[in-house]
Amino acid sequence: MDKSSKIFVAGHNGTVGSAVVRNLLAKGYEKITVVSSDELDLRNQQSVNDFFEKFQPDYVIDAAARVGGILANDHYPYTFIMDNLQIQNNLINASFKNEVKKFIFLGTSCVYPKMCSQPIREEYLLSAALEPTNEWYAIAKIAGIKACEAIKKQHGRNFISLMPTNTYGPHDNFDLETAHVLPSLLRKFYEAVVNNHAPVTLWGDGSAMREFIYVDDLADAIVFVLENEFNENIYNIGTGVDLSIKELALLIQKISGHQGEIHWDSSKPNGTPRKVLDVSKLNRMGWYAKTNLEDGLLSTYQWLQDNYHQLREMKCK
Repeated sequence: MDKSSKIFVAGHNGTVGSAVVRNLLAKGYEKITVVSSDELDLRNQQSVNDFFEKFQPDYVIDAAARVGGILANDHYPYTFIMDNLQIQNNLINASFKNEVKKFIFLGTSCVYPKMCSQPIREEYLLSAALEPTNEWYAIAKIAGIKACEAIKKQHGRNFISLMPTNTYGPHDNFDLETAHVLPSLLRKFYEAVVNNHAPVTLWGDGSAMREFIYVDDLADAIVFVLENEFNENIYNIGTGVDLSIKELALLIQKISGHQGEIHWDSSKPNGTPRKVLDVSKLNRMGWYAKTNLEDGLLSTYQWLQDNYHQLREMKCK
């Protein structure tokens, strides 16, 4: 790729998008286009079309999405499915019409069936039923994956879908109503420490197994895919290593210095029993995650401490 290529990063204010921009700048890319949601509503088709016609990007990275954890997905199903369908459809179609050289669509590991074999391979997509607690988001993302696949099949265009595992890091959404499990745990333990090491109550029984990737590693993988040739439609991104939510909670408790009790509310759902990705396809292409979980958690917890009073919180309507 030419360092002067015009690259549009959609969702640049988010955890992943901001990390992608940092990675691109560090690698010397000169023309990175970003635009805030106040300036461009990605749900508005005409606005997106006008934007593309004006800026004519060469490459597009779609890191824009309505995201959240079990609680948010369960409470706002229509918001999650409709916002994500509108955002991705507008970006995909505008990129197609304006002959973007490469389009990278970011999906999620929750597109895979709830009870599929582990580790999860890319071909398991649509092989069984989804996890009900996040199916609204997952269905929208599956539609995006298939739209990119259809463009490649019908028109031979370079549209690629990447399925990251659970992502965490600085600038994450720490809103307890809408956050994913890891930032939610970090905030709960931080607030418990501040409140004289109060007890921490967590959902489920802690048995669910999850994999996590530090956001800067994910950004590095995205730029790696941008810069190199890939022939298949979909690639997983992760570490290939998982742990139980209980183990994660104990690790965060250690990092935070929390000395209180942990209470598990087994009346609340665990979600998918286990979810770890098979990342061998991307590994064979030469990319591997570099940040171990404890180092990534420590970095993220320190960022939370420094920025607690100005956290980016996402509200659904």
